[in-house]
Amino acid sequence: MAGLAPGFRFTDHLITLGDIVFGVVDDQGVHWHCAEDDGWAGPDVRMEVSQREADHGAWSAPAYLAERVITLAGKAFCPSKSAADDALERLLAAASLTDTLLTVQETIPKQVTVRRSGKPLLKRLTPMVLEFSLQLTAADPRRYAVTEQVGTTALPSSTGGLTPPLTPPLVSDAVTVAGQINASNEGSIDTRPVFTIAGPAVSPQILTQMPDGSVRFLNYSDTLYDGDVLVIDTDAKTCVLNGNVSRRRFLSTPTGWPVIPARSAVAFQFRATYYNSGALLTARWRSAWI
Repeated sequence: MAGLAPGFRFTDHLITLGDIVFGVVDDQGVHWHCAEDDGWAGPDVRMEVSQREADHGAWSAPAYLAERVITLAGKAFCPSKSAADDALERLLAAASLTDTLLTVQETIPKQVTVRRSGKPLLKRLTPMVLEFSLQLTAADPRRYAVTEQVGTTALPSSTGGLTPPLTPPLVSDAVTVAGQINASNEGSIDTRPVFTIAGPAVSPQILTQMPDGSVRFLNYSDTLYDGDVLVIDTDAKTCVLNGNVSRRRFLSTPTGWPVIPARSAVAFQFRATYYNSGALLTARWRSAWI
């Protein structure tokens, strides 16, 4: 591997953990080779079954994905012993005890958020060749698209239009805001959006029109004033005002938390008790795969 220029790529299937990119020669001349990414293809499943009495088979409870445990294993080929020492330290830093993005360059690049969950296995095969095995765990097992999708809308309104007396030819300058965001999920499992509501808004409401025609409601019973920002995370089930104050007690979900089902699209509709031109809804989401 000696003499290869930084940036040289050995594969299109690049894997990035923190600041390390496996499959290329980095700026220090180290070739990071990942031979194994066990666990990327799918997590374990949690499911309980109860044996049927006096009958064949069993009764099954709902199945859920467990956390995703990923093992990255391979070698680092270094141009010198000092570069190998530095590569070892950088690898340990990349396999962090805090949240770190792990990205795989597939046709649609995908990412998970991982933390180190096992003892790193590191061996010096030669002074300039390292062998490694890292165990990482993603608490959220979904693999998300790297590209985040964003939609915004104000409250529904209609302005302008025709005013009598009318003289042909009639030309309308009406402007209509639907108060709706259309959101699609290309993946193979439902994904959960994050909503941000900027005030002022009295008792704002988010309606999600599901593909089967049903509607899921998020009702916030308090008032947002000018400058207030409310963030609703439908995965974490949190409702936070201005970055640090929980307002979960004011949020009700009478028909369940909204999701964007796999290979489907939904419409988020923004409503409030009174119209205010300053109110704004922003939705953020990523397509998700098992």
